[in-house]
Amino acid sequence: MEQRITKKMVNELSFEIIGAAIEVHKVFGPGLVEKNYERAFIHELQLRNLKTTSQQSVEVPYKGIILDCELRYDILVEGLIVVENKATIEMHPVFEAILLSYMKHLKAPKGILINFHVKNLFKEGQKTFVNEYFAALPDV
Repeated sequence: MEQRITKKMVNELSFEIIGAAIEVHKVFGPGLVEKNYERAFIHELQLRNLKTTSQQSVEVPYKGIILDCELRYDILVEGLIVVENKATIEMHPVFEAILLSYMKHLKAPKGILINFHVKNLFKEGQKTFVNEYFAALPDV
């Protein structure tokens, strides 16, 4: 029997993802390049038995064709939450726009933007987004 996806389930999954990011940040702290965090973060998610895919192409449909845009998301967890990883001093608004675009094209109800180059990841290093796919999910 297939599990029904609910807002509660997606929210619980996002807490698990943020917990995994915090664990990686506890071990490494700020200062590494993005790829190092991504590899450790994927490993941490897998240690928590979460299904992940990473660096996969995102199809971009346009008027009956699929554009080859070379658009690749960082991590997709359980096919539901897109995670965009950064290790940067300044978060640019375009990072949010990119994450929202991934969410739209992947039909993912939630996205998390994580910046590992901060002092406290929980307070300042993560931002969560939802969209119309999340709004359409049942509460429980």
